[in-house]
Amino acid sequence: MVTMRKIDQLLSEYGESHQNVTNKTIHWICVPLIFFSVVGLIASIPSGFLQNLFGSYFNWATVAIILVLVYYVSLSIPLSIGMALFTLICLYFARMIALSGIAPLWLACLVIFVLAWIGQFYGHKVEGKKPSFLKDVQFLLIGPAWLMHFIYKRIGIPY
Repeated sequence: MVTMRKIDQLLSEYGESHQNVTNKTIHWICVPLIFFSVVGLIASIPSGFLQNLFGSYFNWATVAIILVLVYYVSLSIPLSIGMALFTLICLYFARMIALSGIAPLWLACLVIFVLAWIGQFYGHKVEGKKPSFLKDVQFLLIGPAWLMHFIYKRIGIPY
């Protein structure tokens, strides 16, 4: 008897409430924006102590990202590599926003966070199914991996 890998089970279960084309499209936009905004919000937490110890690029977002990546590694090393790359892109853009002076990073990320969640809930209203994270909070981290697994399939990388 062949058992399904945990990552396959999680992606399959997440996919059950993401069948509608409109909802899927919304997720392709909103899930990365939510992930980015959370990274930015956590990076906005004052972290002078950490930066004094480890350097100016180290902050609370770095700590959170390490923990999230450990979770992804436990599910799939290839997917964790893709998520690490995406996370680095998020950190880069968060730093660019912070340095731009256009708006405080926390404010820009809060606006993105709220608007993206409005989009997510609208998508689930169209779908007619509740968001997966209401059943199990780990699905908040599975959403980005679910999108990444489609990218991997498209370019032929096993996950």
